[in-house]
Amino acid sequence: MKAIQISLAAARVNAGLTQNDVAEKINVSKQTIINWEKGRVTPGIPEIEMLSRIYEIPQDNIFLPCYSTKSRCQEKEVMKI
Repeated sequence: MKAIQISLAAARVNAGLTQNDVAEKINVSKQTIINWEKGRVTPGIPEIEMLSRIYEIPQDNIFLPCYSTKSRCQEKEVMKI
C-alpha cells in the first residue's frame, strides 16, 4: 500500500487552520511555520510530532519539501486529503 504524503501547507489548510493558529498552538512564530512550509527550514522531531497531532495525520505521511534539485522536488506527488 502506498502511503499518502501530505505537504505541511496542505495539511494545515485541510485542518482549517491559519499559519498563526498553528504557530500559537506549538509556540513558534508565524515566520517559522512559513519557513517550514516553504522548505527553508526543517521542523525537528518534536515539532513534527505536534504537527501530526494538530493536523490529525500520521507522522509518516507528512511530506517535507525536499532540499535537492528543483526538478526532482517537482516530480514528487503530493496529495491533498
